Amino acid sequence: MDNTHVFQKVLVANRGEIAIRIFRTLRELGAGAVAVYADADRASLHVAFADEAYRIESYLNADALVEAAQRAGAEAVHPGYGFLAENAAFARAVEAAGLAWIGPPPDAIELMGSKTRARSVMQAAGVPIIPGTTEPVGSVEELRRLGEEIGYPLLIKAAAGGGGKGMEAVESPQEAARAFEIARRQGESYFADSSVYVEKLIVEPRHVEVQVLADAHGNVIHLGERDCTIQRRHQKLVEETPSPAVSPELRERIGAIGIEAARAAAYRSAGTVEGLLTADGEYFFMEMNTRIQVEHTVTEEVTGIDLVREQVLIALGEPLSFAQEDVRFTGHAIECRINAEDAAHNFLPAPGLVTAYREPGGPGVRVDSGITAGSEVSGAYDPLIAKVIVNGVDREHARRRMLRALDEFVIEGPKTLIGFHKALLTHPCFAAGETCHGIVESEQLAACASELDGGAAVGATPGAVSPARSRERVREVEVDGRRFEVRLLEPEPPWAEVARRRRLRSRVGAGGAGRDALVSPMQGTVLAVAVAEGDEVEAGQVICIVEAMKMENEVHAHRSGTVTELSVSAGQAVTTGQVVCVVAGG
Repeated sequence: MDNTHVFQKVLVANRGEIAIRIFRTLRELGAGAVAVYADADRASLHVAFADEAYRIESYLNADALVEAAQRAGAEAVHPGYGFLAENAAFARAVEAAGLAWIGPPPDAIELMGSKTRARSVMQAAGVPIIPGTTEPVGSVEELRRLGEEIGYPLLIKAAAGGGGKGMEAVESPQEAARAFEIARRQGESYFADSSVYVEKLIVEPRHVEVQVLADAHGNVIHLGERDCTIQRRHQKLVEETPSPAVSPELRERIGAIGIEAARAAAYRSAGTVEGLLTADGEYFFMEMNTRIQVEHTVTEEVTGIDLVREQVLIALGEPLSFAQEDVRFTGHAIECRINAEDAAHNFLPAPGLVTAYREPGGPGVRVDSGITAGSEVSGAYDPLIAKVIVNGVDREHARRRMLRALDEFVIEGPKTLIGFHKALLTHPCFAAGETCHGIVESEQLAACASELDGGAAVGATPGAVSPARSRERVREVEVDGRRFEVRLLEPEPPWAEVARRRRLRSRVGAGGAGRDALVSPMQGTVLAVAVAEGDEVEAGQVICIVEAMKMENEVHAHRSGTVTELSVSAGQAVTTGQVVCVVAGG
C-alpha cells in the first residue's frame, strides 16, 4: 500500500503488550508510533519501544489522551483493549478533536456497551439470545421472582459490563441479595453504572466467539471462531481456534450469526461476537466486544490476516481487500495468557520486580509481551504481562508445541501462570478437547502447577515434575567427545537484593500478631469491609474485599471468634502480609 495514504502518526491509548503489538503493525505500515504513560509506567517497555511518548495522569483520562495526541501531531488514536477502548464518549472526543478513531462508530460502542439494549436489538434482528431480561433488574425481590419464572441457576451481570467483570452466579433465592450487591458494586466500580440484568445460567457451556470485520462500504465477513471456554472467575486463560467442538457446518452457522449481529449494530472495524455453545449444539449471543480482543492473535495465526492492520485500513476508509470466500484457515492455534498470579493460592495477584526474563522461540511460536528483565509488574493494572501463541498443523501438534514453548519461557520474580498452563495442557481433559469445567480451580491442578513452576524437561511425560529454578544453573561441557553436566552458582543480578528487601517489607505487620491475626494475602486496595469491631464471625466468613490487578478478592476469617483491632477501611491501600484485623477467642 502507498505510504502516502497511511496515517503519519498514531497514538496508542494503552500500555503493555497490546501497545507494543499495535506499534509493530504501525511500523510495518510506515506510521509513527506514539505512546502514553502514567507515572508507574515511566520505565515500561512500551514507552521505550515507541517513537515518542507523553506522560498522562491516567489511562482513563480522555481529555489528557486527546491532548497528548494533539501535542504529538498524531492523526489517529488506537485504543487497544481495556481502559477506554469501549468508551463511546472517548471515541466521540477523539473524532471531535479532528482525529481518526481506529475502532467502531461511537453509536455501535454505546449500543453494545448496554448489554440490555444489545440483547433487545439482537432479539429483534433474529439473533438467538440467552433466556433472561432485556431490561435492568431493579431489586433483589425482582431477581428472586425471575428465579421462580425461568429457574435457577441464574447469572446476574452488570448492564454496562464486559471482560467478565460484574458477573455473579445465583444458585438459590438465599444467594440473591449477596450476588445482587456484588454485581452492582462491580458495575459501578468498573463501568460507572450499577444497573444489572439477568440471564439463565447455562450449565457447562463452551464459550465460543466469532471474529468479524466490517468496513464503511457495507462489507462484513467473519474469520472463524475462537474457543475461550477455559476461564476462572469469568476471566479467560487459554484460547484456541478452531474450537474442538465446532464442525464446518456449525462454523458457518456461528459465522452467519456474527455477521448478522454486526450488521444489526451498524458495525465497522474489528469486533467479536461472544456466545455460548451448549452440549447439544445450540448457540446463543452473549455480548459483542467492540474492540480488538486479547486473543485476536490465534485468529491471525490460522488466517494470516493482521487484524490491527485491517483496523487501520478500515479507519482510513478502505474497503476490505478480501471477501468471505477468500478466507482460509490453516492449522490450529493456541494462546496461553501469562498473568502475574499465583495459581497455587487461588490465583492471587502477584505484582513485583521481574528479575530474569527469557522468551521462547522456534517454529510456530509467537510471544506478545510488555515486560523484560528489570520490569516492575504493577499491582495497579490487569495481571496480564505476556501471551504465548503457537500454531501447529493440528490441535495435538499445537498442544505439544505450546508445552515446549512454556518450558523455554523464563520469568523470575513475580509468580506467573506458566506452571499452571503446563499442568493444564498435560491434563487428560485438555488433551481430549473437553471443557475442563471444575478442573481449572481444582486443588489437584493447583498443586501440579506449583510443582511445575520450576519448568519441566522438554519431552517429559504428562505430570512429570522438575526441580524448581534457582540461581544454581546447569551447563553442559564436552571433554573428549563426551558431554557432562556441570552445576554453576551464578551471581544474582543487581536488582535481586532490591526485590528481596521488598518482599521482607511486605511481611512487616504480620509478625507478632500470632494465630489470631488475619493478614491480607495480597497487595491492593480495600473495596469494602464486611465486619465491624466487636462482631462475632465464623471461620470462612468474608471480612473484607481487596481489589488487586483489576480483580476482586475476598479475605475470609481464618477462624471463628471476635473481631478486634480492625485496621482497614474502604479505599485504603494494603500490602501483602499487612494485618487486617485480629480474630480473638473462638
